Amino acid sequence: MDLSSVKLYIENLRKDLNRHNYNYYVLNSPQISDIEFDKLMKELESLEQEFPEFVDPLSPTQRVGSDLTKGFEHVVHVRPMMSLSNSYSIEEVDDWFNRVKKSLAKEQFNIVGELKFDGTSISITYKSGRMIRAVTRGDGTQGDDVTANVKTIKSIPLELQPGDWPEEFEIRGEILMPWDIFEKLNAEREYNEEPLFANPRNAASGTLKMQDPKEVAKRHLDARFYYLLSDNLPYDSHYKNMEAARSWGFKVSSCMKKLNSLDGVNEYIKYWDIHRKELPVATDGLVFKIDSINQQLNLGFTAKSPRWAIAYKFNPENACTPLKYVSFETGRMGIVTPVANLEPVLLSGTIVKRASLHNDDIIQELDIYEGDWLYVEKGGEIIPKITGVDKERRLPNAKKIQFVDKCPVCGTPLIKIYGEAAWCCPNHYGCRPQLTGKIEHFCARRMMNIDGIGEETTELLFDCGLVKNIADLYDLKYDNLLGLDKIGEKTANRIIDGIEASKSVPFERVIYALSIPNVGETTAKRIAKAVKSIDNMQMMSEEELTAIPDVGQIIAKSIYDFLRDPINIDIIARLKQAGIQMELSQEKLSSLGDALVGKIIVISGTFLHHSRDEYKEIIEREGAKNSSSISKKTSFVLAGDNMGPSKKEKCEKLGIPLISEEEFLEMIGGK
Repeated sequence: MDLSSVKLYIENLRKDLNRHNYNYYVLNSPQISDIEFDKLMKELESLEQEFPEFVDPLSPTQRVGSDLTKGFEHVVHVRPMMSLSNSYSIEEVDDWFNRVKKSLAKEQFNIVGELKFDGTSISITYKSGRMIRAVTRGDGTQGDDVTANVKTIKSIPLELQPGDWPEEFEIRGEILMPWDIFEKLNAEREYNEEPLFANPRNAASGTLKMQDPKEVAKRHLDARFYYLLSDNLPYDSHYKNMEAARSWGFKVSSCMKKLNSLDGVNEYIKYWDIHRKELPVATDGLVFKIDSINQQLNLGFTAKSPRWAIAYKFNPENACTPLKYVSFETGRMGIVTPVANLEPVLLSGTIVKRASLHNDDIIQELDIYEGDWLYVEKGGEIIPKITGVDKERRLPNAKKIQFVDKCPVCGTPLIKIYGEAAWCCPNHYGCRPQLTGKIEHFCARRMMNIDGIGEETTELLFDCGLVKNIADLYDLKYDNLLGLDKIGEKTANRIIDGIEASKSVPFERVIYALSIPNVGETTAKRIAKAVKSIDNMQMMSEEELTAIPDVGQIIAKSIYDFLRDPINIDIIARLKQAGIQMELSQEKLSSLGDALVGKIIVISGTFLHHSRDEYKEIIEREGAKNSSSISKKTSFVLAGDNMGPSKKEKCEKLGIPLISEEEFLEMIGGK
């Protein structure tokens, strides 16, 4: 054969293999035997080796993973991946239905019921019928590019089946680990004395973040897709769009159903509350969506979730199991938490051995005695929770559980936190779990993101005397690490590189990483914007600190006391000397303005020059507040394309100005 004939033969062979993959993994209806499939695959592999000029990264031969991924690139979502509002009763779903009915006035509407699969969210972009990129949900604004790993999942098409698909579109779904694969994986890990995965969701998420696609391929992940996004959708109907996606090669759940009444919604809930346990993959609820895409746009979004959809969480499973003992554990901020250690019990597909009792008040309220049988359930089918005691099974001479009066680790007498139920160990600079907890927190991804230092490595560095506080990290050398237990050359280099890279982490994340009591991630951003540098922050009085948005008297006192402790003063000085960012960057300082001071602004629609989240950040930098709903207090609406007609109507009724993207940028000086 000449080269053009070889190329055509290879392309047809790939199409055949893709079709057989689709029949096997999506339709569950194979048309050839495994032996015949393997013969075709080997023939393609042989041809691609003989004619490397015709190798295609989306060839079926590449699904096993072809290279070692060094890390994951962060990718900004073109359309943010918002979370859904949760409901836990049929009445709450009824309320949502009635709100939609009221908002849509006299318009007829249909609802699509779907299973809420319990996996890890993914968004995949296709162009010209070929997979371009697969990105995790991340924080909703940006996620990790895991394309190399997603390519190994055989139920996800690399190239689409023939059909009238848009030239470019995004499809969202859940990456899943089926129950049988999960059980086999945990059995292998138990045999090898490795930590077990808590549930299929964690296993799927962990697998998707593995560095070697070949290892990902061995885990046999699956997927279900539930939403299509494009500027050129084939239908105004979400249901029809997903049926179309099914015909293009995507695994869309056959349990999806079109519903046209509240009674239909309620019947759907009742049915799946029973039959979900028969499914081969984990679910944690249902999702209801308005079918019409046009009506979805008109209903719009709140700050966090779409108004046109709601999630219904199944009532948690519960069981009764004996209490073995209560342990008391000291956390990073010194809070001592009681934990019920239980006889293992199976709940929602996972083994539960422990459940937090939170504080002394809960122990007293539940009236727990030694050896009691406790009712345990999984809140949202994820977090185990003790809900009661079977007092009829109580042993006659059992003693009541008493909260400890000293730290279980360092022996320091505990103090009660004013206004709270918590007891705290005040030995903040001499209590091991507080010291190691602060180091681990400092190194974590959302803080300083020092790769290679997790819980186990933190404990190791602490025990070796190399790192006693966060400033000690910047004194570490490659030679200090090499030779330590489980730390080889690659890990040592990764840690040193991670420490060096952390010197460029922005100031607001440094504030959060310091473990200042009561200062979370959002508050840290507010503080950074207000104080601009650690030097300014250290000089501020409690009164000045309370003037910062979201900083009340308790937080202000925490900050003030923290920054005046001699140990913290020394640590901060050493971090400065190491080159940590202790002030806002020039870029952020120069972008701070006052063009919008005092205004309340609502964002609606889609934009050309910046994303919605970027506009929210700009609005805050210019001294204004973001709001999710239009009211008399709204100064104006930043109106992009596809703004819902109901919002426009409300603006007209209240006399609220609509400002275009170009007008807004001119207003703030073109930023």
